Amino acid sequence: MTPARALHAASLLPIAAVLSLAAARPAVAQAPAAPARVLVQAGSLIDGRSDTPRREVTIVVEGERIVEIVSGYRAVAAGETVVDLRQLTVVPGLIDMHVHLGGQLSPTSYIERFTLNPADMALQAASHARITLRAGFTTVRNLGDGYNVTVALRDAIRKGWVEGPRIYTAGKSLATTGGHADPTNGFAAALASDPGPAEGVLNGPEDARKAVRQRYKDGADLIKLTATGGVLSLARNPDNPQFTDDELSAVVATARDYGFAVAVHAHGAEGMKRAIRAGVDSIEHGTRLDDEAVTLMLEHGTYLVATLSAGRFTGEMAKVPGWFPEVVRPKAAAIGAVGAQGFARAYKAGVKIAFGTDTGVSPHGDNAKEFVYMVEAGMPPMKAIQAATLEAARLLRAESDLGSVEKGKLADLVAVRRDPLADVAALSDVAFVMKGGAIVKRP
Repeated sequence: MTPARALHAASLLPIAAVLSLAAARPAVAQAPAAPARVLVQAGSLIDGRSDTPRREVTIVVEGERIVEIVSGYRAVAAGETVVDLRQLTVVPGLIDMHVHLGGQLSPTSYIERFTLNPADMALQAASHARITLRAGFTTVRNLGDGYNVTVALRDAIRKGWVEGPRIYTAGKSLATTGGHADPTNGFAAALASDPGPAEGVLNGPEDARKAVRQRYKDGADLIKLTATGGVLSLARNPDNPQFTDDELSAVVATARDYGFAVAVHAHGAEGMKRAIRAGVDSIEHGTRLDDEAVTLMLEHGTYLVATLSAGRFTGEMAKVPGWFPEVVRPKAAAIGAVGAQGFARAYKAGVKIAFGTDTGVSPHGDNAKEFVYMVEAGMPPMKAIQAATLEAARLLRAESDLGSVEKGKLADLVAVRRDPLADVAALSDVAFVMKGGAIVKRP
C-alpha cells in the first residue's frame, strides 16, 4: 500500500485505532544525553556579588544549575566535559530590565501598526529575542507589547521552540485616554476609538482594577504603566502627569493582590512622585528626577531603571530630518540632552539602580552600550555590572535563581574577551553564553 493510500485508510479508522497505529511507529531518535557535569574554566570571574573578581576558577554545572565553584582549574573526572574560558572574563548572565522585543524603532515604525499582522510582530519578536540572548542577556523584562506577543514568546522559549532569553513580560502597558500607551494616540478621529481597560486604557479606579485583572488573564508577569507623557507617542507633552492618585493606588493595590510588581514609565517629576507615593516598584527613565523624587525613592526603596540608551539613540536620530514625526522630534532632542542627569543624581544619592535600556527604541543587540553610558554618568564599572546582575534579580524577585554565580543558582554565564573593569565596553564583545546550563554561543 502506498503512503497516500495508508493515510487515507487511517483517516477512516476510529481515533483509538489511529492512535494505536501511531504508537506502533518507530520511536523518534532521542538526542544524546547531556554530560553529567560541565566544568567551566574561567580565567577571571566577576560573580555579581563580590566587589572584586576571582582569578582561575572552575564553575561546575550539572543540568541547569551551578553545583560547585572551585578555586583553580579542577581535574576532569570521568563523564565530565570542559569549557575552556581561561583567557576570558566570566560574568553572570546579564539582565536587561526594560526591553521591547516586539518592535524596532525606525522611520517606518509609526506606519507598521497598519501594515504588520500580529503574526508578523511575533516572528519579529522571536528574531529580536535570539539577538538579545547572543548579546549576553539571558533574562529580560519586556515592558509593553501588542497582541501579547511576548507572552507567547516567553512560553515558546520555555518550551524550547525558539531561542531567546528568559522573559518576564508586562503584556500591554497601561495608560489613560490619550496617554503615552494609548494605542490610538495620533490617529484620525474615525480611528481613534476608546480602547478601554481590556486594551490597557483606563480612567478611574474601577477601570484601573479591571486593567490589572485583564493582564492577569492575559498571562502577564508584572504591570507596566505610563505615569507621564512620553517621547515617542504622538502627543506634545512628554512630562505631564497622566494618572491621578486614586488611579495609581487602585493599580498598585490590585497588582499586589495578584502578586505583580509595578514598573512605571515616567519622565516628568510630578508623575513619578505620585507613582512612588503609591508604592510602585520601579521608575523607568526618571529623566527629570528632582531632589524630592530622590528622597521619596530612598524612603520607599523604589528602584530606578534609567534606560540611558534610549535617550542617546533618540537624541541622535532627532538630528536626522524626517526620521521622526515632527511632533516627536523636539521631544527626542530634549530628552537626549538631559537623560543622564537624573541617573547621576539618583546614583550619588544612593537610590537603588537596576540595569535597563529600552531596547527596541535603541537597536536590539546593542544593550551593553548602556554600561558605557552608566559609567560616563559616574557609576563605577563593577557597580554597573551588579546593576545588570544581582540588583536586577532583586527587582525581579528572582534572586534565589538569578543574578550571581553561586552554588544552587541557574547556570547563566557570559564570557567576554577583555576585562570589563578596565573598559566596560568589553561587555559588548561577548564570546560565550550559557543559559540554564545550555551553551548558546561558544568562543
